[in-house]
Amino acid sequence: MERSGLLPTRAARRRRNLVNLCAAAIVASLYVALTFLSSLFGLSSGVIQVRISEALCVLPVFIPWSAVGLWIGCIIANVLTGALLWDVVFGSLATLIGALGALLLGVAARDLDKKGRTRASRVLKIFVPLPTVLSNAIIIPFVLMYAYGITDGGYWFILVTVGVGEIISAWIFGLALLFSLEKNKRIFKITANDKICRS
Repeated sequence: MERSGLLPTRAARRRRNLVNLCAAAIVASLYVALTFLSSLFGLSSGVIQVRISEALCVLPVFIPWSAVGLWIGCIIANVLTGALLWDVVFGSLATLIGALGALLLGVAARDLDKKGRTRASRVLKIFVPLPTVLSNAIIIPFVLMYAYGITDGGYWFILVTVGVGEIISAWIFGLALLFSLEKNKRIFKITANDKICRS
């Protein structure tokens, strides 16, 4: 009896894990595809970067495991676009930090919603892309300076230029994506009640 009672739980966990892995893989694929789209216009690397793919960094608000997908997608995209090792490592780390920050802000916003503080929750969601902007603006200048030898203007100038690119791609495009998905939450019904994902 006890053993048979565990079977549905194990099956449910396997199903959740499969759904989470699939979600991460889809997000990784989207990140790579959108990075290639940006690279066609010369926007995916350099001092001023406007990677459309960075808009996806709001997805952990809806799908926690997408943070892993974004990290893996960034690694793959950097490798395929010919980035140097330090860029692959630290550029992907910046994306992961941003995605995890978005996840934490999303959890905080959801808690505010549960308490009936809808306005505060909405305001907090506006700042969901901020960790992505900050992590890239702080980390990427070091990558550009020490891996690629780009030193024109110094660290603070590069920080500003990278930050501006991230504001466009992660914040403006990201918020547009976030609030668009907010209106269509049914898409995420599978992961919305996933207790393992939330923990």
